[in-house]
Amino acid sequence: MEVDISSILEFHKKNSGTGKIFNFSLIKYEKGKLELSAEFSDMTLNPDGSVQGGMMTSMLDDVTALLLINELGGIYPASVNLHSHHHRPLFKGKVNAKAEIIKIGKTIATVKGEIYNAEGKLATTLMHTIFIHQDRRSI
Repeated sequence: MEVDISSILEFHKKNSGTGKIFNFSLIKYEKGKLELSAEFSDMTLNPDGSVQGGMMTSMLDDVTALLLINELGGIYPASVNLHSHHHRPLFKGKVNAKAEIIKIGKTIATVKGEIYNAEGKLATTLMHTIFIHQDRRSI
């Protein structure tokens, strides 16, 4: 039971701290896959001008969760594990973030997320293990 992905993105922008930081906009959604445009601002940078690794992980935490929220009909899941690999540095500016559902079980889901830099090169990969429980808040 999917929910309109645009309404989920709007809810996230208004009600989530990171929703206000990353400036997500929809590029493409299809069943089990989501692609968003996003932005790293000055507040996400290390002193050397590169994006802080935790900010990359946070962005992919959001993107993978937003896809699952849509697929679950608005139910907010709970993260169990976030495992990120940082392949190259990122800097201030726009990126593309993608999420793809690997598997949804009765109580656990696995979703992969990726960030691509402005040149379209893979910068970060995240594997997100998520606990699904029906009594969680829905939008």
